Amino acid sequence: MASVEECRQALQDLAARMDANADKVRKQVDFERTLACRITDLDTAFHGRLTGGRLVDLTDGDDPKAKVALSTTSDDLIRLVRGELDIPKALASRQMSINANPFDLLKLRKLL
Repeated sequence: MASVEECRQALQDLAARMDANADKVRKQVDFERTLACRITDLDTAFHGRLTGGRLVDLTDGDDPKAKVALSTTSDDLIRLVRGELDIPKALASRQMSINANPFDLLKLRKLL
């Protein structure tokens, strides 16, 4: 099981990768949403905002009103960020869940 700090670092790595690609992605996806990432096995969460192809304002704690909510285990979050976990397969096998508007899911897929 990954630690809270490893999960925090993975999300910061994801934010940095998204930031590096933001100019290219922003032209394809206009996406402004709040995001919650709930780590089920650590009973912790993080939240931030997806804006302009970037993940910003990432901080500890849940956002129960987030428009996009990802729930997964710590190890699966690490694998997701590293590109080792296929999102459609993880969703189908219930390794993770994403609560969002269906149109937001399509846009989110383009961001990742």
